[in-house]
Amino acid sequence: MSYHKRLLFLAGLDSIIVLSAIYLSYIPLHPSLETFSYEHLFLSAIVLVSSYHLFASFLQLYNKAWEYASIGELVGIFRAVTLAILTVAMFQFAFNVPFYGRVLFSAWSVLILTIGGSRFLWRVYRDRYIKPDDNTKRVLIVGAGQAGTLLARQLKNNPELGMVTAAFIDDDSRKFKLQVLGIPVAGTSKNIVEAVEKYRIDRIVIAIPSLKKEELNRIFAECAKTNIKTQIMPKIEDVMLGKVAVSQFRDVEVEDLLGREPIKLDIEGISEYVSGKTVLVTGAGGSIGSEICRQICQFNPGKLVLVGHGENSIYTIDMELRNQYGQAIEIIPVIGDVQDRDRMFEVMEEHKPDVVYHAAAHKHVPLMEYNPREAVKNNVFGTKNVAEAADTFGVGTFVLVSTDKAVNPTNVMGSTKRIAEMIIQKLDQHSKTKFVAVRFGNVLGSRGSVIPLFKKQIQAGGPVTVTHPDMTRYFMTIPEASRLVIQAGSLARGGEIFVLDMGEPVKITDLAKNLIRLSGYTIEEIGIRYSGLRPGEKMFEELLNEKEIHPEPIFPKIFIGKAVLDQEEEISYLLERYENFTSPQLKEYVINLANRKKNKIFLVAK
Repeated sequence: MSYHKRLLFLAGLDSIIVLSAIYLSYIPLHPSLETFSYEHLFLSAIVLVSSYHLFASFLQLYNKAWEYASIGELVGIFRAVTLAILTVAMFQFAFNVPFYGRVLFSAWSVLILTIGGSRFLWRVYRDRYIKPDDNTKRVLIVGAGQAGTLLARQLKNNPELGMVTAAFIDDDSRKFKLQVLGIPVAGTSKNIVEAVEKYRIDRIVIAIPSLKKEELNRIFAECAKTNIKTQIMPKIEDVMLGKVAVSQFRDVEVEDLLGREPIKLDIEGISEYVSGKTVLVTGAGGSIGSEICRQICQFNPGKLVLVGHGENSIYTIDMELRNQYGQAIEIIPVIGDVQDRDRMFEVMEEHKPDVVYHAAAHKHVPLMEYNPREAVKNNVFGTKNVAEAADTFGVGTFVLVSTDKAVNPTNVMGSTKRIAEMIIQKLDQHSKTKFVAVRFGNVLGSRGSVIPLFKKQIQAGGPVTVTHPDMTRYFMTIPEASRLVIQAGSLARGGEIFVLDMGEPVKITDLAKNLIRLSGYTIEEIGIRYSGLRPGEKMFEELLNEKEIHPEPIFPKIFIGKAVLDQEEEISYLLERYENFTSPQLKEYVINLANRKKNKIFLVAK
């Protein structure tokens, strides 16, 4: 029905209801009314109809979608009817029409019931008799609070979404066996499996915005037992800001199940050393580097220099940031390799940054075992080039992105990152630039991480390959890693190694199992195959060794270590003569150097 036809229909219906109401209110009482006549009744009826339409229009009652009527619409009807009755009373008083409150009160009561009833009749019919079709998915909502009821209303009012709420689950035992919006609360999270079977559930949606990661892990573990697709309702703030609709569920991601709350930043401290300043990021096209750039832009730097040797990756992050921040921040893409010393000095001299985040590195452990020379050139010499350029041109703060694999390293990649830490610590001893390093564990979703590999294996039908059933790793998300790097810059005094409290290490096998379930499969369908440790891999990682540990955090969830630096001669020997090493010799030398063990080659040279 068009808007104009709908308006005429409702106005005509209301006119009939109003006239009938005042007449029906007069008939039972007229024997006891001494002076009230049909003429008075007619005049009062005309005033009542006119005033009701006036107030109904003012309160926009004719613009309501009554199939979705709720308490708010009922309040609007109450106001319009009350104001119309008061207008009739004032008319009768002003023109000496006999006033009988009993008639007006009776008319008021009848109007509230009949107009309100006519509006809610369609909603009752729609909710009770218009049934969903056979393709409609039956949804179990975990959480019967405000978010859950908001979601249930949305599904109820939008049948085109093809979903209907069959039941709620809520850990508040007081709600058990009650009904919310006419929908049963089927029990607590321990009853999810039973509820799925009883109510023939096709999809589970978790609708608890305040849910902590530990609780989400527990609830997801129960949902996983059902082999039913489990999703999460979007954040309420995103819904309120119009970024997403209530019904735009997202899949549960591995990041949601890490079991650790993200760190909170010292916004004022970061703003003080970043806002309005020139910031340079190496490896700006990589997973960590690009996220550092995104996070930095939120603090309004004056200029952001994106340095990377891959033109496609630099082009991608450059376009992304320009589209979002191009009017407020000067963004400069620079193609350059950190191994090119002259180019790094040229870039530093041209832009004279206040802060440098050095994220460029080779990071793939097994790959670097086969290519130790490239690991040294990029991770050691690349860091040395960028750091010395920063020192030469007076950079205020230099932050090296390091790794937990630099602690007691058994592989080339971790060893070269530890040597890179040594190089900047040595520079810090005589430089005005504050040189610091930041260590964190594996980054979920970054290039070369296990998550993309596992996803490809699952899409191919499995099996998922895990090196060892007992292997553990520390994990964090890309945004968390980037925030840690940025926060470290604000805390820098020079020479520190910052480490995030990453919670408990995660078994790679558990990670694989969760990812299989999140993809909608059972462990039996995909399977897990153990392939054995790869070259250079450890069963577990450390974040600080015993000599580096400082017991108290310098910032919530951020610890500080002061690594020992006593092998300057061996580092110098490596930097001067590494080209003379064979690959096996180079590999042995850097691992011994990083672990503070004496090298035969160096001892012979001396």
